[in-house]
This record gives sequence, C-alpha cells and structure tokens, in this order.
Amino acid sequence: MNDLLIALLLGVLEGLTEFLPVSSTGHLLIAQHWLGPESDLFNIVIQSGAILAVLLVFRARLWALATGWRERAAQDYVLKLGVAFAVTAAVGLPVRKLGWELPETVWPVAIALILGGIAMILIERVVEARAARRAVTADVNNSGSLASSLPAVSWNIAIWVGLAQVLAGVFPGTSRSAAAIFAAMLAGLASRPAAAEFAFLLGIPTMFAASAYALLEYARNPAAPREDWAALAVAFTAAALTGFVVVRWLLAYVKSRRFTVFAVYRIVLGLGLLLFLPGQ
Repeated sequence: MNDLLIALLLGVLEGLTEFLPVSSTGHLLIAQHWLGPESDLFNIVIQSGAILAVLLVFRARLWALATGWRERAAQDYVLKLGVAFAVTAAVGLPVRKLGWELPETVWPVAIALILGGIAMILIERVVEARAARRAVTADVNNSGSLASSLPAVSWNIAIWVGLAQVLAGVFPGTSRSAAAIFAAMLAGLASRPAAAEFAFLLGIPTMFAASAYALLEYARNPAAPREDWAALAVAFTAAALTGFVVVRWLLAYVKSRRFTVFAVYRIVLGLGLLLFLPGQ
C-alpha cells in the first residue's frame, strides 16, 4: 500500500480515537500490526494534529480565558490546568527517561482496553450514585459570565487528572482522554461535559510538549531512522480535521448520554484481540 495512503488512514484513525475514550495509541498499534510499524515520533506527533482540533473547537473558551485573565475564575482555572500539566510532566518525564517504549505486541493493549472498559462502567455508576445523594446538577454553561461558565475544578481533581495522563502514557490502550475524564469525575467533577472540557484543554500543552520532546530526541539522535515528513504531514492534517468533527460530536453526545457504549466497545475489542491475535 502507498505510504501516503497509509499515513492518511492512520491520521483519520488517530483523529477518530484521540478524544473518544477508546485509546488512540492502542488503535494505532493495532492498525500498524497490519499496515506496518511507524516510528514513535510519528505516533506522538500526529496526536498533536488531533489536539489542534481542540484549539479550534474551544477557540471561544480559550479567547475568554485569555482576555479575561484578570478575573479570579479565569486565573484559577488556568492555574489548575497548569498544575495538572506539571504533575504529568514531573512524573511522566522520568518514566520516559527510564526507557519506556511502546509495546511491540498487541496483548498489553488488549488487556488495557478490557480493564479500562470495566473501570469506566464502574466509575460512572459510582459518580452517578454520588451525584444522586448530593443532588449534584453542575454542568458546563456557555452563557453568562466567565466565572459562571467555568466548571468548578478543585486542586485534587487537577492532581489526579495529571497522574491519570501518566497512567495512559505508560499503558497504551488506557486512553489519555478516558483516563483524564474519568479521573476528573471520580475526584469530584460529576459533569461529563465539564470533565471532557478539562481533559481536552489539558491535552493541548500535554501533547504539544510531548511532540516537541519527541522532535528534540529525534534531532539529537544521529542514528535515528529517516522520517517520512510528507507522510507525517498528511497524517497530522488528517488527524486535525477528523478530530475537529469528533470533538464537536462527543461534547454534544455526553451532555445527555453515558460513556457505556465506549466501555462495551473497549471490552469487546480487547476480547477479540486476545482471541484472534494471541501472542501477537
């Protein structure tokens, strides 16, 4: 198959799965089992293509935060995004330095998909039970003042979301978006849209920093294999365009629906991989 066509397919797959709680890295590894492996640089940088979609979807929110920086609510929200990112970097960078690499086999991804799907179902039940007891009705409201539209993110939530991103990085198949969203919900942010927004906005510095670090490693390694920059550009663009559509759809979807369908999908896919690709 043509290299550019493969890159296009992988970019679309990345855009489809980066924000859905199904693990983009896991799906890329599975796809590359048949299409041929790509470099870690390729897999990391195209995730930034998908994250670029967040800048477009949340452009109004980001502009409000930038222009309303004197407001206490804006400062508090941005600072907590910064803390979550700092936690991810402080824990994740040493893990990377220790030589962590993506697995070459499918079974670890399958296990992570299954366990993650089960965890999603359990966490949603815990959060809903807690919300019913406390009569929590908080949600993201894009009308009114900036302070009233920003979700109430605690320091505890920010720290746990930062740690959850590290977990997703260490165990491909976990899903960065799923880990961040469900960590936020379990830590107290009961609103699915609010948890998704915080997770998606946190992905901006996280994935751009990861891409910059991967590019720096590549530039410093004279023995690194030659990268196909044209294919990388195609995949990056495809991921950005597809991700834009997916983010808009998902934000509308979670306003009135659970994540259960994605949890079931993860479990079925994981079991299928274990049954049909044993030892791969």
